[in-house]
Amino acid sequence: MSALPNPPEPTVAIPDALRRQLDDFRRHLWRVKAQEAVAAGIIGLLVSFLLVYGLDRVWQTPAMVRLAILIGGTSLFVIFAPYWLHRWVWKHRRENELARLIARRYPGLGDRLLGVIELQAQREDGDTLSPRLRAAAMEAVAAESGRRELQDALPPQRHRRWGLAALGLGAIAALAFALTPRAGLNALERWLMPLSATERYTFTRLDSPPSYLAVPFGESFDVTLKLAEDSEREPERASGRYGLQPEVSASLTSGEYRFTFPGQQDPGGAVFRVGDLRHMVRIEPVQRPSAEDIAATVTPPAYLQLPQRTLDLNTGVVSAVEGSEIRITLTTNRPLARATYGPARAESVETGVVPDGETPPPLAGSLEISGLNASTPVIRVGDVPMVIPFAWTDSLGLDGGAGFTVRLDALRDMPPSAYLQGIDRQKVMLPEETVDFETLAEDDFGIKSAGIEWQGEFTRPTDATPAKGEMKLADGAPEERRILRSAAFSPGALGIPPQKLILRGFSEDYYPGRGRVYSDPVTIYVLTRDEHAQLLKSQFDRNISELEDLARRELNEYEENQRLERLEGEELQNDENRKRLEAQEQAEAENTRRMEELTERMEQLMKDAARNGDIEKETMQKMAESLKSMQELSEQDMPEVREKLAESQDQANTPEKAEEDLAKAVEQQKEVVEKMQEAVEKANDANRRFEAGTFVNRLKKAADEQNGIASSLIDAFNRILGSKTGDLDPSDVRRLSEAGRQQSDTASDVRWIQEDLSHYFARTEEASFQEILNAMRDSQIDVGLDDVRSRLQTNHSFMATEGARKWAGMLAEWAAKLEGEIGGDDPMGGGAGGAPSSEDEDFEFMLRVMKMIQEEQDLRGRTRALEQLRRSADPDATELPRS
Repeated sequence: MSALPNPPEPTVAIPDALRRQLDDFRRHLWRVKAQEAVAAGIIGLLVSFLLVYGLDRVWQTPAMVRLAILIGGTSLFVIFAPYWLHRWVWKHRRENELARLIARRYPGLGDRLLGVIELQAQREDGDTLSPRLRAAAMEAVAAESGRRELQDALPPQRHRRWGLAALGLGAIAALAFALTPRAGLNALERWLMPLSATERYTFTRLDSPPSYLAVPFGESFDVTLKLAEDSEREPERASGRYGLQPEVSASLTSGEYRFTFPGQQDPGGAVFRVGDLRHMVRIEPVQRPSAEDIAATVTPPAYLQLPQRTLDLNTGVVSAVEGSEIRITLTTNRPLARATYGPARAESVETGVVPDGETPPPLAGSLEISGLNASTPVIRVGDVPMVIPFAWTDSLGLDGGAGFTVRLDALRDMPPSAYLQGIDRQKVMLPEETVDFETLAEDDFGIKSAGIEWQGEFTRPTDATPAKGEMKLADGAPEERRILRSAAFSPGALGIPPQKLILRGFSEDYYPGRGRVYSDPVTIYVLTRDEHAQLLKSQFDRNISELEDLARRELNEYEENQRLERLEGEELQNDENRKRLEAQEQAEAENTRRMEELTERMEQLMKDAARNGDIEKETMQKMAESLKSMQELSEQDMPEVREKLAESQDQANTPEKAEEDLAKAVEQQKEVVEKMQEAVEKANDANRRFEAGTFVNRLKKAADEQNGIASSLIDAFNRILGSKTGDLDPSDVRRLSEAGRQQSDTASDVRWIQEDLSHYFARTEEASFQEILNAMRDSQIDVGLDDVRSRLQTNHSFMATEGARKWAGMLAEWAAKLEGEIGGDDPMGGGAGGAPSSEDEDFEFMLRVMKMIQEEQDLRGRTRALEQLRRSADPDATELPRS
């Protein structure tokens, strides 16, 4: 049989009254201690907040101090309250724990309560107390505790005092928020977040005050503190101190305090006190930012075809042609925060003031910054010179001081220039001659091409077309600013007949639509041989006149030297006569110089005469003999006279030596005078022969002019015959007017020919000239030529043409007859059939050699001109003209 289970052990509960009394005691304990924990936590929080609030009113409470205050304040809530609750609530939740707490106040009662509570857990068996005894004991203790107030056994109660303290602190905090809400909120924020960057609130507030300033090294500087708009207080004065230096004060002006400190070289700190605000600024003296390099990238206008170039602008001046684009770049010693340019102002390069009515374009803006470089946008150069200021500020806030200005000189693309060098403004030449000269073309921004061009003009009526042409000598380049080229101009090589030519050099640059720019004109008279001979005759006349004048001067000097020769030696050496000798020496030196110049002109005249070819050999021989005498005089005889005159003045001479030197000078000068007179006679002989030859040329010229008038009228017969002058085309009216004017000139020339023939016959009494003169008078040619002119004025063109032809034939007939008569004479005085002398043969040989040399030179000159023309021709040019 299985055993039966043991019956449950009997337990005895404490009386209900006692239990209720203990429960009330526990609830009351818990309530008081919980209130104390809460009050203590609130007190800690309020005290820490008020501590931060109070400290912030005095100084900038450091974050770590605020953190320690926050930890200390919240620790009453986080640490003390849980501990307090654990001690008084958690540890006093059982009856035995409560009994022990009561025992502290009522030891006997507490022990008995503890015993009754322990009796609840004892098992009732035969060996223990009976339940009745236990119950009786419990009833007795419950009765005793019922007669007592267990609340008196509670530990000291502080909840009311702590609550009042919390209420008081809360009232203080509320008052602080009510009176200074922004300060309270700021303190609350700084208290709740001690490690944040929240600045403490001050009643005096600044608007973004700096904490660091870089100031110019060694320069006085200003620190400006601006009151914030929400500042509650606005102190009239503020103070600042840099390190240990004397304090600097500033008054409030327009909401700002401006402090001026002396220049500093060492870094330090400045402390400012404005009301309850204390602010510190770290100061670092730094050299101002400077531009180490300034350059301009210039892009010329496209038409110039010039490459982009970079210029150094450390001088602050850049010159660019109008239409260029410029970008200015600055390289600084420190990175820049910002940089600006402009506004530009107009400024004259010469005067430095603003020209009237000229304003620059509105140039101003910011530079593009990249590292240490700052560049302007593209600036287009106009037509007004201007100055552009630049300013910059580095990353430290320092500006560049006075900054930098760039003068932008706007250059106009001026027209090029052209010059003809090495040639007279007027030139006379034969068609086969070549004139060599240089053409110079210059431009400020590149020469495109350079060359010469010519325009002809006939000085007498003719049906020929005036010459017109050009020759490009060189092609330039965009960067070529100067072209110098040699030029050879030969009318014969270019197929230009005798006429008046206007020769000009030209140059072209790259400016669009400008065209050519021309040099000063050179007038070239391309003469026929007859005209050339007349010109040589005129030059020969002038040379003979000068030679005669020189001979008279030499004769005067010779007579004065003869007077001095009569003096004794001692008289020659006194001061007055020595000065006379010195004057004679200088006069002889001047005569020698003039003779040398005259000899050079005669030599050139001889060469030109040889080139002409139509001047007779006998005339050339007379000219050569005169030239030979002149060369001997200028090179030998006259210098010897001067030398003897100089020796006669020598102070080291004895009187006898002075007389001897002067006598030799007089003797030598006598020979000079005789030779000069012989040279004059030879020149006059040549001139008479020359003059006779010019009559032939003058008659031929007049005949040619009459033929030219007739040709020009024949060419226009189909338009002018039978028409009234008022109905004619303007070009035909001009043609008739020119023909009339030329006819008047020819009539005047013929009258002069008759008069000159008369004078020449009076001097020479040569029958051939008398015969021609009588024929001209009998023909009444002067009346006939005037009649032709009258018919031209009334447009009787046919009759005028016939008259011109008639007189042209008669003039040519007289020229031929006179030429035959002159050619048959013997200029040396011998008969026509006399054998030539050896001197004549030598001169004729020399003359032929001279002509050959001239022809060779002319041929080489024409070859140079043709080669030059070939090089300048276009690829599709026609065949070159032939000489």
